[in-house]
Amino acid sequence: MSTALAERVSAASGPQAPSRAGRPGGAARRRRLAPQWFLAPALLFYAIVVLYPSVAGGYYAFTDWAGGAEANFIGLDNFREMLDDQAAVASLRNTLLIAVSLTVVQSGLGLLLALALNSAIRARNLLRTLFFAPMMMPPVIVGLLWQYIYTPGGPLDTALGALGLGGLIQSWLGSSDIALWSIIASVIWHHVGMSMVIFLAGLQGIPWELYEAAALDGAGKLRQFLSVTWPLLGQAITIATALTMTSSLKLFDQVFVMTGGGPGVSTQTLSLIMYREAFVYGEYGYGSAIALVLTMIVAFIVFLQMSITRRGEVDA
Repeated sequence: MSTALAERVSAASGPQAPSRAGRPGGAARRRRLAPQWFLAPALLFYAIVVLYPSVAGGYYAFTDWAGGAEANFIGLDNFREMLDDQAAVASLRNTLLIAVSLTVVQSGLGLLLALALNSAIRARNLLRTLFFAPMMMPPVIVGLLWQYIYTPGGPLDTALGALGLGGLIQSWLGSSDIALWSIIASVIWHHVGMSMVIFLAGLQGIPWELYEAAALDGAGKLRQFLSVTWPLLGQAITIATALTMTSSLKLFDQVFVMTGGGPGVSTQTLSLIMYREAFVYGEYGYGSAIALVLTMIVAFIVFLQMSITRRGEVDA
């Protein structure tokens, strides 16, 4: 009798014990949720500082808001006005010209410097530091420095005259034909060190055994570069060009300091005209529309570069 009772008690209580042990307790759930609560302040700050202004700016791009309490929805009128605004069209053209020129020239010079300073020259560490040093300077200081260099009769004109190249002296920031190129040259001087460092990191990740094998097969320096260096620098090239492209599309500081967008509209950029329309003239709706167009251009270029990078990785 006692044995049967014990078996019934065991059968009744047996299935319940695993179910109680299998159910997670409140303490276990709290332990899993605890790390997520630490993210809450950062997410709240990000929502207030980034998400809300971005969404609000996107909405105001379709309104006539001029800084007052009332903002009337006007649809695509701001974008139609932008197409009819010669200054905005010139700013878009200048911005794209700056982006393409900086991406090609800065990336090319950065790659050449990286190839030169990746060799076994004695002063390579000093030269790397010197070429990267301008990156530590704020853009406004760089703009003021180059504004002084381009001053008529300033350091650049004096150096050209001393070298017997006085015929090359120009009104570097006063001529609508070369003012934009003068700004581009100053930006390249400022940022070429960043491209150089990115390419140096890529070059140092290439095994030397590949170059030795190519040399044994009779490949010269040019063939080694085309067959070994260039294919294995794919990720470094993507990173360098993406960073250069996105930063050049948002160029503001040097233009604002050196020329203010002049002479005329020859050096106007989208960032500069956006600032003027919104914070100088008080046309916040129109300024938000320009900012939205700039954001879409940057997003499209980044998406295009990421697509090309993924396609290259899949093909590899």
